Amino acid sequence: MPRPVPTPQRSPAVLQKGRAVLPILPSEEQQGFAWTPGLKTILDIGSTKTTCLIGQGLKNGGLRVLSWGWRRSEGISSGAVVDAFQLERVIRATVGDAERKISRRIRDVTVNLACGNPRSYHMDAFMAPNGREVTAEDIQHLYEQARHNAAEPDRRIVQAMPLGFSIDDSITVLNPCGQRCEKLIGKFHIVDAQVSALHTLDAVLRKAELRAVGMLSNPIASGLSVLDHDERDLGVTVVDMGAGTTTLAVFARGRVFYTRHIRVGGHHITRDIAQSLSISIDMAERLKTLYGVAYASANDASIPIALPLSHRNMVRQITRADLIRAIAPRVEETLEMLRYELDVAGLGRPAEGRVVLTGGGALLNGIDAVAAEILNRPVQVRSPAGIRGLPESDHPSIWAGFSTASGLLAWAAGARDRFCLPENETMPRGVAWRLANLLRRKI
Repeated sequence: MPRPVPTPQRSPAVLQKGRAVLPILPSEEQQGFAWTPGLKTILDIGSTKTTCLIGQGLKNGGLRVLSWGWRRSEGISSGAVVDAFQLERVIRATVGDAERKISRRIRDVTVNLACGNPRSYHMDAFMAPNGREVTAEDIQHLYEQARHNAAEPDRRIVQAMPLGFSIDDSITVLNPCGQRCEKLIGKFHIVDAQVSALHTLDAVLRKAELRAVGMLSNPIASGLSVLDHDERDLGVTVVDMGAGTTTLAVFARGRVFYTRHIRVGGHHITRDIAQSLSISIDMAERLKTLYGVAYASANDASIPIALPLSHRNMVRQITRADLIRAIAPRVEETLEMLRYELDVAGLGRPAEGRVVLTGGGALLNGIDAVAAEILNRPVQVRSPAGIRGLPESDHPSIWAGFSTASGLLAWAAGARDRFCLPENETMPRGVAWRLANLLRRKI
């Protein structure tokens, strides 16, 4: 079934009134950064919400959303595609809503990576320049070598981002070009996922008449939207608390050092409430939003909450203490899992700094205080900055739920160029590649 044909509609510029534009990335004047021209389209497929944004970069370093669509997700659970036909229908409707606002058909999209059990690790690549000057071709060669060494038949590399280059085992630099050395080691951050899951997602997009031209891990996208350049340089951990998954990304020295996906999120809290109080999922979500708190207090038992009973003209009375008893254990479990992941990652100081919470799950009252106690780190809750025209912009409290989508738009508009090397479509493989690699290292 084709997507709805775009029809003329008044520009959504009214959504942009009264919102200051702050740099989502360093401005061109500050960091020599410039967005790539043209409109970009992103698709954020979440467990409860699927979002499409169409926008572009601004000269002052910010972003503008020109059109958007979002629908309740179906066919996906904790990042995994469980019903391809339902997901295709939701994607068609979401993108169709965005298309109609600007009377333009969309083909190419940048998509979030949540499926296929994403994995994050580091890979080293080595070469011996033997005293000559390091060139851009050498860096590209190390990049291709790292990708080759990391390749596995059942997994696809989604990102391979340089972390730094060690020169003669003495100093580490971000760009070794122009340096003369005997030995050069490049360290790369690899993010990969299961091929079968990515093929399923590709097939769903093709059936929806779309093509994925880029893909980005959820926590990296969220980090682009809620952190500034200095924070990504000094070291900070971003935790995106989504409905089906909770993800983290550790930034330091302007690079992404580590990512992790945990298959527990805000929807699990909602289900706990529904089971504990024997109510519907929709009612449980409403209770969590209106009355939910992440920690217990002395007066919770004295705060009544009325539950309307749909099958009778009656009201059931509970207290906030009943609600918190269903919420607090899952919140603590999730944060304990986050602490464990940070502790075992072996990243040292980069993972010991401030934690920034974002995503819809971060809107739960008091979750920052509980996180600070369990993680033993300073914690803040943030929403995307430097972006105009987000859906429902009259309600800033919900912007945290669009952190991944905002970061995806930044990535599609040119932020990728600051983190990744250009792809080589004819990357060498097999015996010929290994022979060329050996000759380069020896000559």
